[in-house]
Amino acid sequence: MPNKTENEYLIKALKAFKRKVVIISPDFKIISINTDPDLILKHDVTGRLCYQALYDRTSHCDNCPALKVMETKQPAMVDRINTPNQGKVLCLYSYPILSGDNIDALVIFDFDFPSIEGLEVKLKRSNAFLRNLILSSVDAVLASDMNGKILIFNDAAAEISGYDVEEALNNINIRDIYPGDGAREIMKKLRSNEHGGKGKLKSYIVDVKGKNGDNIPISLNAAIVYEEEREVATIGFFHDMRETFKMKKELENAQIQILQSEKMASLGKLAAGVAHQLNNPLSSITLFTQLVLEEYKLEEGARNDLMRIYKESQRCRDTVKELLEFARQTRQEMRPHDINSAILRTLFLLENQTLFHNIEIEKELSSSLPEIFGDIQQLNHLFMNVILNAADAMEGKGTLSIKSYRPPQSNSIIIEISDTGPGIPQNVLPHIFEPFFTTKEEGKGTGLGLSLVYSIIDNHKGKIYAKSRAGKGTTFFIELPAANPDNGDTAIE
Repeated sequence: MPNKTENEYLIKALKAFKRKVVIISPDFKIISINTDPDLILKHDVTGRLCYQALYDRTSHCDNCPALKVMETKQPAMVDRINTPNQGKVLCLYSYPILSGDNIDALVIFDFDFPSIEGLEVKLKRSNAFLRNLILSSVDAVLASDMNGKILIFNDAAAEISGYDVEEALNNINIRDIYPGDGAREIMKKLRSNEHGGKGKLKSYIVDVKGKNGDNIPISLNAAIVYEEEREVATIGFFHDMRETFKMKKELENAQIQILQSEKMASLGKLAAGVAHQLNNPLSSITLFTQLVLEEYKLEEGARNDLMRIYKESQRCRDTVKELLEFARQTRQEMRPHDINSAILRTLFLLENQTLFHNIEIEKELSSSLPEIFGDIQQLNHLFMNVILNAADAMEGKGTLSIKSYRPPQSNSIIIEISDTGPGIPQNVLPHIFEPFFTTKEEGKGTGLGLSLVYSIIDNHKGKIYAKSRAGKGTTFFIELPAANPDNGDTAIE
């Protein structure tokens, strides 16, 4: 129990308190009241009914908290919204003084503790909401103090970096997140005025280092947190740019392939024009050679020479004819085609080229294959690219083998194109169909050839893959669906 001195100081403290404290009996008579510095009370109110003495009323105040306490024996406060204007309201909060289950007295304040408690609850709720907002953010959120200790590390930051949240908060420093002196460079930019204002860094592309050591490109928005102009922390919001960069590269690849297609179309038109210009003089050479052979008696040597001119001009006409067919500009036309004819047409155009002079070509084409459903121009480009790729790999010297067949119980045609070149390393093989991937020296290849081949195969609902061994050459396997499958599989050479 408090002693006399303690009670005296408690009473003095209560009287010195700036807010009103009133103690009333269960019948609403004032037992005690602290000092009234505003002189609202002009005479002694002890023993009088509280609503008479304080508000000059003949009945209880509307929404009286003391009435609620008498009913519930629990603390209560005024509903301010529904309480009429009563001048200076003193009765805002009340609680009972109990003896067992009985109310001995009630205490009334002109301020409400629950409102303060409510503010604290709201503040806690607001902080919890803000924390959940940060932790649930789609973009990574990372904050650290000025020593680099991580204070905030949300789930998105964990997903991007590979670190667990607890691991990041307890075991790593902000300097571990950025490769090299990345953290120091970011602080320099934050402290300058050149990147969004002092203390701010906007849309800065930089790498962060994942747990596995990989560098991950991000777009960083960061700020310094100040307390009275003193730097106390930094906070960063970063967005993973890997998918964006991937999409950007795919778009660039698509644009370049479109440009390549336009270039090929222009070359096709040029080739067609040149072929037409060559066709007329070749026809004249053939015609006049025939006339000379038919109308004049010539020595055998001269006749043999003219026959050679005639045959070579005929071969030139055949080449021009195939070139015109190869370069013919049409819309994509998917219809049944003989795959062997497409292969032979391509070989006809290539086998007399300088690159093929020291290459032996072996053909093993099945004579009774079903037709395939496709676009002849795309098929010509397909075989042209793969065969030229093989010849380049052999550097113009070796054996090129081409086979076509239909596997038993299959509705597909298989074309194998093999070379005797140096082969493709196993770490390179998975990437050969990617756009711009090339093992050739700079200036000798664009890396588009096999990616275009892959696109054509995909457009024909087929498959392509390669097998290779170091020093043993490479074989490309092209699988295309048959348009009209049949039985029979004899080979021709």
